[in-house]
Amino acid sequence: MDVWVGSYTSATGGNGAGISTFRRAADGTLTPDRELPMLSPSWLTAHPSAPVVYAANESDDGVITTVSTDLEVLGATSSGGAAPCHLVVSADERYLLCSNYSSGSLSVFALAESGRITGQTDLVRHEGRGPHKQRQEAAHVHMAVVRDRIVSVVDLGTDEIRSYELMDNGKLDPLSVSAMPPGTGPRQLVRRPGTDVAYVVGEVNGTLVVVREEQPGLFTPVATVPATKEPWENEAPNWVAHLEIVGDRLYLSNRNPDVITEFDIAAETPVALADHPSGAWPRHFAIADGTVYVAAQRDDAIVTFPVEGGAQVRYPTGTPTCVLVR
Repeated sequence: MDVWVGSYTSATGGNGAGISTFRRAADGTLTPDRELPMLSPSWLTAHPSAPVVYAANESDDGVITTVSTDLEVLGATSSGGAAPCHLVVSADERYLLCSNYSSGSLSVFALAESGRITGQTDLVRHEGRGPHKQRQEAAHVHMAVVRDRIVSVVDLGTDEIRSYELMDNGKLDPLSVSAMPPGTGPRQLVRRPGTDVAYVVGEVNGTLVVVREEQPGLFTPVATVPATKEPWENEAPNWVAHLEIVGDRLYLSNRNPDVITEFDIAAETPVALADHPSGAWPRHFAIADGTVYVAAQRDDAIVTFPVEGGAQVRYPTGTPTCVLVR
């Protein structure tokens, strides 16, 4: 099994190669394998069934690159906005949705059965701002989450989750707007399987927000907790980044505290159990077979450790931003 790593490259102030791959052994250890140069692929998403991976090339003139699982470029398409930062394939595998952070927009692209992008079908732009003058001066779309035909779009700049219905023709029909607590700066939304509960990363104010999905695509905040177990009291803010759910545990990455915080989510209000050291600036991580793989961006390394915490292993790679376990 492979681990793919996206990185910032020199054009955007990083020192990564583009996409790097590692071979993953049965015990979780990694061996460097191949590299594919390209401009700052800060997010990677694998097609659910076709042998392709999509890369969001985070630049002012955003691009989506389609790559074969043999690490060959199959095509490049304008993302329709600036600084694309997240990609997701629709439940029926007919569409790819791209979040453009700087332009505050969401693009929709039609997909062939092969996974190739065949054209853009829609583009929606958000308007608004939040109370944080530096981070919320405008709309900043950071993630789209898909459940059946419902697309829920997380906007860091406006403190909102805007939901749409994805129509058969690839158009987005507005459905609802859910307000998050002012100054939250929502970055990601992850549903807890089998429940009406979901969790929102508050990047700007360093929190984890519990929301209830009262009807499809409409979310109501029910609890907010700090994003770390130990209080973060420092002039540098805690830019919370990525979360994953494994059973009744939730794992959340914290930049500046530089820890992955483990939460018990058996009850409605999450309980922080431990802050696991993760390397500097843990922008993203993946969990596979009991091992956490962290993109420690400012350490120029993938940092691994057991999900319950323990000894770290570091694998050098330039300015990693995203980890995809395949």
